[in-house]
Amino acid sequence: MSLANSPLPPQLLDPLRRIRLLALDVDGVMTDGRLYFQADGVEIKAFHTQDGLGIKLLLRAGLQVALLTGRESPMVSHRAAALGIDHVFQRCEDKLATLRELCSRQGLSLDQVAYCGDDLPDLAPMQRAGVGITVPGAPAYIRALADHVTERSGGHGAVREICDMLLEAQGHRDALVDTYLHARR
Repeated sequence: MSLANSPLPPQLLDPLRRIRLLALDVDGVMTDGRLYFQADGVEIKAFHTQDGLGIKLLLRAGLQVALLTGRESPMVSHRAAALGIDHVFQRCEDKLATLRELCSRQGLSLDQVAYCGDDLPDLAPMQRAGVGITVPGAPAYIRALADHVTERSGGHGAVREICDMLLEAQGHRDALVDTYLHARR
């Protein structure tokens, strides 16, 4: 079965093939960027289920996933644990330094990283990563500096879109889709 319904941007094909780590900001990328607080001060976040499955598919294909966020939230820890994400950095003030340290520990170069963020704290890692990605809700000057802007918004499937791009570029997507097709027969 061939899924040629969403051709990859040609200029990204080779860089996407080299990616071994997808690093994501949380607020504005995995969520819609809004902060929800209950009357008792407890923070609530909404995550998209398609993003979660995309992350699980990446992990199944052997890629690593990391979350880098400037805020701290138990919801991020819970979501990461549910998805099997081992690399979670909260209260991350210098995302590029954190990303470099993670790459060093994992034996990766920054060229092997796709980074998706949506605001100024994400700009340095976006610019240094092999593929810098942002979402439509990012400020115009951030979008202008990204290698790619997703069609879907943060918290509304943008991460799944990135995962599908990586899986397609690396030749994993059709095989993963086939596992779901054959599981139903």
